[in-house]
Amino acid sequence: MCMSCGCKEPNERHKPGDIVQDDLAKAAKNANIDMQAAADNIQAAAKHLKASGGSKSGTSGRSAS
Repeated sequence: MCMSCGCKEPNERHKPGDIVQDDLAKAAKNANIDMQAAADNIQAAAKHLKASGGSKSGTSGRSAS
């Protein structure tokens, strides 16, 4: 929604690196899973990276609600 910033605009790409609904749908289709499962997998991977100290990005920005 610009899924990375949480603005609730699913396909509004504010900046070139933003993740939008179309990106998530493409990734889900590529893995033969639904979009919710793909989003869950991304969240799990981000949590794993954070816990292992592998995350290079901060926690600034809006959080999803």
